Amino acid sequence: MDLALYHPQYGYYAATANQIGAQGDFFTSPHLGADFGELLAEQFVQLWHIMQQPKPFTLVEMGAGQGLLAADILRYLRDCYPEFYACLDYIIVERAAALIAEQQRQLHDLQTSGLNLSWRTFAEIPPQSITGCFFSNELVDALPVHQVMVESGQLREVYVTVADPESTKDRLFAETTGDLSTPRLADYFKLIDIDLLSSRYPPGYRSEVNLAALDWMVTVADRLKQGYVITIDYGYPSDRYYHPNRNEGTLQCYYNHAHHSDPYIYVGQQDITAHVDFTALMRQGERCGLSTIGFTRQGLFLMALGLGDRIAALSQSQATDVQTIQTTLRRRDALHLLANPMGLGNFGVLIQGKGLETTELLQGLAAEQIRF
Repeated sequence: MDLALYHPQYGYYAATANQIGAQGDFFTSPHLGADFGELLAEQFVQLWHIMQQPKPFTLVEMGAGQGLLAADILRYLRDCYPEFYACLDYIIVERAAALIAEQQRQLHDLQTSGLNLSWRTFAEIPPQSITGCFFSNELVDALPVHQVMVESGQLREVYVTVADPESTKDRLFAETTGDLSTPRLADYFKLIDIDLLSSRYPPGYRSEVNLAALDWMVTVADRLKQGYVITIDYGYPSDRYYHPNRNEGTLQCYYNHAHHSDPYIYVGQQDITAHVDFTALMRQGERCGLSTIGFTRQGLFLMALGLGDRIAALSQSQATDVQTIQTTLRRRDALHLLANPMGLGNFGVLIQGKGLETTELLQGLAAEQIRF
C-alpha cells in the first residue's frame, strides 16, 4: 500500500495531482467549494482566542491535497479576520512532490503577499515547537495498513506475494498468510480492548491495523507545545470498526469515482484507503500527552460553525436571472452534501488538546457529541 500510493515515481499520489476532484477518482469536501475551509477557519479563530491570541499562531496542515483547503482557509482569514491572519504561520506537511508543486501553484499569491507559509517534513519541525493547531482532512485513511486474519484460532497477518503464472492468469500478485510481522499488531488490540480470538469473531474474520496512524499520532504530539489536533476523516470507534459482522474489513480502492476492494489491480493508478479507528487515535493520543476534547460528526461540526445559516441565506436569495439562480442552487446542493449523514456529513471529527488550561466549549462541538 505504501509503495502503490507513495512511490516517488510510480505511486498514485506521486505521479500526478490530477487524479483528485470531479475529473479524477474521488473528491473531498474542499472540492465542493470554499465553505468547508471557511467554516473550519471560524473554528481556528476561536482556538486563537481561547489560547489568548498567541503570536505566532501556527496552523500545520498535514496532507494538503491540491492546496484547495489551505487556499480557502487563508483567503477567508485574510479578508474576514485580518488581525488573526497577521499572527499566522502556516506549515504544510506533504510527502508527494507532485502535490507540493500543485499546492505551491495554488498558494503562490498568498505566499508572495507576505504570509509566512512554508513546506516542511516532520523532521524539520522541532519537538515542542508548535503553538497552534495540527489538522488534517482525509489523511489518516491513506496511511498504509497491515491486514490481519483469524485463522485456526490464531491471529495471522496477510502478506503479498508474486502470483503463480501457471495457476493465476493475468494476476501479478497473490496473498498468503503468516505469523505477525511485529508484536505491535497484537498490542494494538490491547490498546483498543478488542479480542479478535474471542468466540464473537468467525474463522476467516479479516480487518486492518493502522500502526502508521499510531506513529503519526506520536509525532504530532511530540511537535505540539500547546494547542489542538483536529482530525477529520471517515471511520468508526473501535467497537464498530471491528464489529463481528464487518468480517472483511474496510479496505477500499477508488478508480474513476467507482470503489471496489481489490488493491492488486490498477496498481499505482488507483487510491487505496482504509477507514480510521478513532478509538485508537484517542487512546494513543492520551498516551502521548493529548487530552480528548471531543468527537463528533462532520455534519454536526459544520452546522455548529454556521453551515445552517449559510443554507438559510441561500434559500432567501432574491435572484431572478437564470445564471445566478443556477449558481445558488449548485452551492446549496454542495452545502447539503457537506452535511449529508449518508456521506461526508458522517465523517468523524476528533479534537485533541495539549497544554490547555481552559474548559471553554469549542464552537464546532456545540452540537451533540458522540460518546465512546
